[in-house]
Amino acid sequence: MLKKFIKNKKGAVGIGTLIIFIAMVLVAAIAASVIINTAGKLQHKASTVGDESTEQVASGIQVLKVVGHRNGANTTLLDKLAIMVAPNVGGEIDLSSTLLTISDGEIKSTMVYNSSAYNSTIKSSGTNNIFGAGGWGTGSSYGIIVLQDSDNSTGASEHPTINYGDKVYLTITMNISSTAKVSGEVIPDYGASGIIDFRAPSVFIENVTTLQ
Repeated sequence: MLKKFIKNKKGAVGIGTLIIFIAMVLVAAIAASVIINTAGKLQHKASTVGDESTEQVASGIQVLKVVGHRNGANTTLLDKLAIMVAPNVGGEIDLSSTLLTISDGEIKSTMVYNSSAYNSTIKSSGTNNIFGAGGWGTGSSYGIIVLQDSDNSTGASEHPTINYGDKVYLTITMNISSTAKVSGEVIPDYGASGIIDFRAPSVFIENVTTLQ
């Protein structure tokens, strides 16, 4: 009877150990499944964030040049600025949703696109006086003069869109005094902003002055 009791006890211990082992295997399997699932989600999120970051850096707008127009015979005052911009490599920029901020150290203006101040004829016919052409913004708005656009992406004045190879002037009417420190940004709806940063000369000898 004693031997039988001992055998039964050993059997019970063996079954208990087996149950614990199976439970540990199940827990390990569940944990592994959770870890694999979490790792997959993190990898996807990292990939998405990486793609978005790359697009953010690659897309955007750049300021190529800023040209000013002298106010008549006044050698210490500009009355117009033409800001040449182009897209960075990647994506398209809808200029109708692009903001332009500019400051001369005393006032800071935020300007929006005015679709009535739009000129796309120069890209095909040219001009001998960019400041005498149509397409100039006034007040708190800027206009657009299209310089290069092979695929006519800027063809709709309501939503002119620039892509690779396109160049346009953003045109504003604004008084800039000599020696003024001017700064600003061309801020697209998505992507990097174009930077405006120059100091006006002490005297404007020519009617047209390259500022940046």
